[in-house]
Amino acid sequence: MRNKFSKLILGAALTLSVFSCKDDLLSPVPKTSISDLSAYDTPDRIESLVNALYDAVKAGNFLGGRYLIYNDIRGEEFINQTNNGVTGLQTWNFTLNASSNEVNNLWRDAYYAINSSNLFLDKIDAAPAKIAPEKVTNYKAEARFLRALTYFSLVNIYAQPFTKDNGASLGVPLRLKGENGAGNSNNLKRSTVAEVYTQILEDLNFAEANLPATNSGDLNITRAHKNTAIALKVRVYLAMARYADVQREAEKLVPAVAPFKAPTGVRHELNANYAAIFTSYRTLESIFSLPMATNDPPGTQNQLAFYYLAGPVGGGEFSLNMTGNGILANRAFETTDDRRRLAVAAGTRTYLNKFTTPAPFTDWVPILRYSEVLLSLAEAKARQASGVDASAVALLNAVRTRSKGTAVAPTTKEELITAILTERRIEFLGEGLRSLDITRLGQPFPAKGVVNAINPTQSEYIWPIPTTELAVNKDCEPNP
Repeated sequence: MRNKFSKLILGAALTLSVFSCKDDLLSPVPKTSISDLSAYDTPDRIESLVNALYDAVKAGNFLGGRYLIYNDIRGEEFINQTNNGVTGLQTWNFTLNASSNEVNNLWRDAYYAINSSNLFLDKIDAAPAKIAPEKVTNYKAEARFLRALTYFSLVNIYAQPFTKDNGASLGVPLRLKGENGAGNSNNLKRSTVAEVYTQILEDLNFAEANLPATNSGDLNITRAHKNTAIALKVRVYLAMARYADVQREAEKLVPAVAPFKAPTGVRHELNANYAAIFTSYRTLESIFSLPMATNDPPGTQNQLAFYYLAGPVGGGEFSLNMTGNGILANRAFETTDDRRRLAVAAGTRTYLNKFTTPAPFTDWVPILRYSEVLLSLAEAKARQASGVDASAVALLNAVRTRSKGTAVAPTTKEELITAILTERRIEFLGEGLRSLDITRLGQPFPAKGVVNAINPTQSEYIWPIPTTELAVNKDCEPNP
C-alpha cells in the first residue's frame, strides 16, 4: 500500500484496515477489512480509525524512528561505525540522491499518513454513527494535528528553511483532500514553504481550539490535547524565527516564575529524574510520544535503540562524537551532569544509552517534551531583549539544574543565546532536533569524522524530491 503514495494511497478509502481500540495505543492490531460505506457506522469503528491515524505517523520509516535518526545524524554529534548503506550512511555523509531509499521511503510513509488524515476528514462529518458533534470535532482536531506534524516534518527536510527567504522557496505538494485511487490526479505543484507553514498553523490553531484540555491516563501522552497543539506551535514559530509568537504560545504552558508547570490542561513540568523520561514514558514532562510494544514495534533497522546502542544489544550503527565539535567535548556539558550518564563507553567508543530496550527495541519515541517549550521560550525572550533577559536565564537554568548542571550567569545577550543553543544540543541529543536547529539558523552542517561541512548554498543542505514522486507527479519540480 505504501510503495508509491503519490500514485495512490490505494484502498484507504476502498478498503480500510480498522484497528482495535486500545486506550494506551500500544497494539493497534488489524481487526478486519470493511467497506468504505461501513467504516464510520459505529462509534467503536470511528475510534479505531482515529487510532489508525496515529499508527500511520509512527511508521518506522517516519516518526517511529528514522525521521528522528536522520535529523540527528546529519549533524555533528554522531559518527558512523558500520558503513551500512541500509542504516543511514548516505544521510550521515550527505551522499543522498533522489533515488535513495531514505528519501523515497520517508516521503512515501509521510504522505500515507497525510492521506490517512485527509480521508478521515473527508468522511467524518457524514459519519452514520450516532456520536456527539463535539466528539466529531475532537476527532477532526486530532487528524489536523497529525497532518500539521507531518507537513512540518516534510517541509523541514525536503525544502529550504523558512528563515532563508521568509518562506518564498518551493516547499512540498500540499495535499488536503484524500486520494482513494479512483480518478484522482497525482499532478500537483509544490506549494511555497510559506504556504505550507500557513496550512500547518491553520491546522494547529483548529486543533488547539477543538482538542480536549486533557485525555485520560496514557492518552495524555499518546493522543493529542490542547497543550500538545500549543507545544507544536512553539516549535513551528521557532522554525520561522517569529519569536514574539513563540513567546505568546509558550507562555500558555509556562508561568512567569518558577516552579515552571503548565497552568491549565495537562500539568506538564520537568521530571526530576532525566533518565526516567525515557524508561517510564509516562512522566508529566512528556507532552507527546509515540508508543511501541513487542506486538507493535517500529520494524527492523528503524528503531532508536538499534541505531544508538552498542552491540551486542544494539546495532552500534552510530557512536557519539567525543572530540572536536561534538557536544560531549563541549565544556558546557559538565561531568556532573546526569545527562552524561547516558553516554556509555563500549571499548574505545561511546554510545548513547537514552533508548535502552533490547530487541525488538520498543522505546516510546519522544516527539514533544516540556523542556523544549522552556528552552524555546528562553530563546525567544533572549532574542527579543536588548540585554540579558533574566527570565530567559531562569528558564535555561531550570533545565540545566534539573540534571545537576551548574547554573549559568551570562553577561551578554550573545552569551545567553549561545548557552541556550548549546543546552538544546545537550538536552535533545538523539531526539531529532539537531537538523532543525542548524537549518533554521542558516548555519552549515558541521564537519565530522571524514565528512566535510555542508554549507547552506550546497544542494546537499536539503533532501532531494524523490524520484517516485517526480515519476507520477508531472507538476512537481525537483530541488536544484
